[in-house]
Amino acid sequence: MSFFFKVSKPRASPPELARSPPELARAIKESLLALDTKTVAKALEEVEKNIVSLRQILSGDGESEPSQEQIQQLALEICKEDVLSLFVQKLPTLGWEARKDLVHSWCILLRQQVNSSYCCVEYIENHLDLLDFLVVCYNNKEIALNCGNMLRECIKYPTLAKYILESTSFELFFKYVELPNFDIASDALATFKDLLTKHETEVSEFLSTHYEQFFELYEKLLISANYVTRRQSVKFLSEFLLEPPNSQIMKRYILEVRYLRIMMALLKDSSKNIQICAFHVFKVFVANPNKPREIIEVLIDNHEELLKLLHNLPTSKGEDEQFEEERDLIIKEIERLAHRSKAAA
Repeated sequence: MSFFFKVSKPRASPPELARSPPELARAIKESLLALDTKTVAKALEEVEKNIVSLRQILSGDGESEPSQEQIQQLALEICKEDVLSLFVQKLPTLGWEARKDLVHSWCILLRQQVNSSYCCVEYIENHLDLLDFLVVCYNNKEIALNCGNMLRECIKYPTLAKYILESTSFELFFKYVELPNFDIASDALATFKDLLTKHETEVSEFLSTHYEQFFELYEKLLISANYVTRRQSVKFLSEFLLEPPNSQIMKRYILEVRYLRIMMALLKDSSKNIQICAFHVFKVFVANPNKPREIIEVLIDNHEELLKLLHNLPTSKGEDEQFEEERDLIIKEIERLAHRSKAAA
């Protein structure tokens, strides 16, 4: 901890801090590779010292500010020496403190622009298997949260997010959000959300191309036996579909009877929160002025139960008037459909 807190005795400059960026990059590479050849304890000690030195150059040592010129040079050297790949490959071998420092350094390195380009992002674009490795590491509870942080930093860049979305690894997130470990499942959900919200163009293209595959997988989350999974998935869906960039996806979604039936089932869920989130998706099916005949028939056939559910729909303590107005409009629309059906009979 002496690296992070000022101590009363004069600070001596350890040899690692005096190294130039090229020297430090090579030293990190050699120490990481030595994990395969040396006694693990001795090799780990060397790696940890080098990673602390890396973090100090990138973030400062508490007494002096980091040099932007040194940071950029170090980012270039890290890529030239293939150290970025070793960071990912050797992450499972490192101790808790070293992993924390490495993740912190990873995030800073990816943000470095050298000659108008993000050199570390370009490196990952040429080594996309690193992203697959990070996704798969959600299966390793020791490093899952570290990998989640590293992935979310990568997802900030459209090319990297696009690759994950279109890779076979993406489907693993539908499994990860249901993992029994709550912290890991929540972290995976945070990464999943970032993938679907950070880059409008890429997400729109992905969902347009993989619409059926995506929503078939998502359906399983909505009907999961796991309460947390149901709640989180319907909440995210209610937010995601109503975002303006996703209007075309929403228009397609609300034409499908199978998804209407899922929302109707969720309106009956024992959880108040799930009911309210389901309502925000259900209302779009009902309010759609161009409802398909199949949707209208389901609403008419189930109008009595639906009206009862809507009248009894709980409201949050601070619920605004808009919710009440929307619920009343949906009730009136269902009543209108039912009356028109009776009149035509």
